[in-house]
Amino acid sequence: MQKYPLLNISFLLLTICILTACSHKNPICITRSSTAIGVDDKLMPINETASFPAGTRKVFCWFQWQAAAINTTITAKWFFVSDNIHILDYSFEIPRQEGSGSVSLVMPDDKILPSGQYKIDLTLGNQILRSTKFTIN
Repeated sequence: MQKYPLLNISFLLLTICILTACSHKNPICITRSSTAIGVDDKLMPINETASFPAGTRKVFCWFQWQAAAINTTITAKWFFVSDNIHILDYSFEIPRQEGSGSVSLVMPDDKILPSGQYKIDLTLGNQILRSTKFTIN
């Protein structure tokens, strides 16, 4: 008899949910996303965080994908949740079957991002593949 049978069942259910989320008919699976202050030359996040200080001008949304059809078009939809404002959409193509990348929200030189709650939805058509939230303090 196993000492922790519920842990094994929980792990199995989590694995099934992950596989199911990435195996339906989408031409891509976003496996992870986060916000960061930057990305390095290997497209990996620098200082991942969901909380940015007042005065922030730039936020990166970093993500990993797998099982992609090459040249699948993804759209990053940026929202200022605090005031229910849709900031912008940025569409781009995925260049390979798996990898990582980033998109960023950048204010002009003399502007900063207002304090409040934000959200980035990575979408395929009208379907949200991954949603990431962050705060400017």
